[in-house]
Amino acid sequence: MRFLKDLSLPAFTAGFVAVLVGFTSSVAIVFQAALAFGATPELISSWMWALGLGMGLCTALPSLRWRMPVMVAWSTPGAAVLAVAGAGYGMDEAVGAFMLSALAITVAGTTGWFERVMNRIPVAIASALLAGVLARFGLDAFIAARTALGLVLLMLLVYLLGRRLLPRYAVPLTLLAAIAYCGLRGELAWAGVHVGLAVPQFTMPRFSWQAAVSLAVPLFVVTMASQNLPGVAAIRAAGYGRMPISRLLSITGIATLVLAPFGAFALNLSAITAAICMGREAHEDPDKRYTAAVSCGLIYVLIGIFGATVTGLLTAFPSELVAAIAGLALLGTIANGLATALADERHREPALITFLVTLSGVAIAGIGSAFWGVVAGALALFVQQYGASRKIPS
Repeated sequence: MRFLKDLSLPAFTAGFVAVLVGFTSSVAIVFQAALAFGATPELISSWMWALGLGMGLCTALPSLRWRMPVMVAWSTPGAAVLAVAGAGYGMDEAVGAFMLSALAITVAGTTGWFERVMNRIPVAIASALLAGVLARFGLDAFIAARTALGLVLLMLLVYLLGRRLLPRYAVPLTLLAAIAYCGLRGELAWAGVHVGLAVPQFTMPRFSWQAAVSLAVPLFVVTMASQNLPGVAAIRAAGYGRMPISRLLSITGIATLVLAPFGAFALNLSAITAAICMGREAHEDPDKRYTAAVSCGLIYVLIGIFGATVTGLLTAFPSELVAAIAGLALLGTIANGLATALADERHREPALITFLVTLSGVAIAGIGSAFWGVVAGALALFVQQYGASRKIPS
């Protein structure tokens, strides 16, 4: 099988780190969203089954099909919206809202309108957007030193030595050193690990205009603006412009539609975990980086099947370890994004504005900073360049 032939330790590690970062950084928000609708422990386990299966299959199968690193994740800002807006709605109304949002995402993919919008965004703006989204993880890697100085210094030293002596294995070595350090200090929370399979629980959807307005519309907007927008930017910044964006959107929409009754509230293109699996740290050969995405997808499927067991394993790692490995794994992608964003002097200032607004984390009308960063950068570019080509030089 070609996948096994192309697979390498750095690629598998990149896939594992992507799961570790994507899962542990936001699983608590997903739990809060489920609880907002009155979910029982059995329903929460079903949510993990549906989300794990959906993310895993939508990541692994297209990656194998197209030999490119397709990365799909759950909508973290969508979960945050649901956690706040879910009060007063039952799980049946929530499922109906999930399906309406999924239908809208499917339409966005099949009609191709979202991809046409993305095609009009300059490369500098898209690269600045990606750098702004990822830079927060780079900052968090060093902010973690406030509470775990020894761990972060060890990881930074191993990473730098690895980059010099064994560049392909810098991230795996850093992760192993961090796990060993935390294990020796007794900082791995194994007590939370329990063996058990997830059992899917079907919820019959109920559609209401109140839930459509309060849940479906915000979920669709934040998923498209805060997740799919930077997700496409990550794909193009990594050089995978051939990836069929519209078809991928349709796949995530249809998968959500099918799995929504079991708890899959929103699946979308990933930006942060995509950057981990699409960078040089995953594989020197861009044509073999798909193996990192497939590895990530298979681990997500395991999360879905084993539910609480894998959840406990992943959350056993200290938060500082997760923050530091994410930031270090993304350093190269952040640097490349900034270099591309600032390379062209004509786009430099709008790109910088995009980067800073995105990095700020500002949210307006419930929509995250990724969307507003693009809006601010596009506005700056319009003000600077509109009509400039028609000016007659003196």
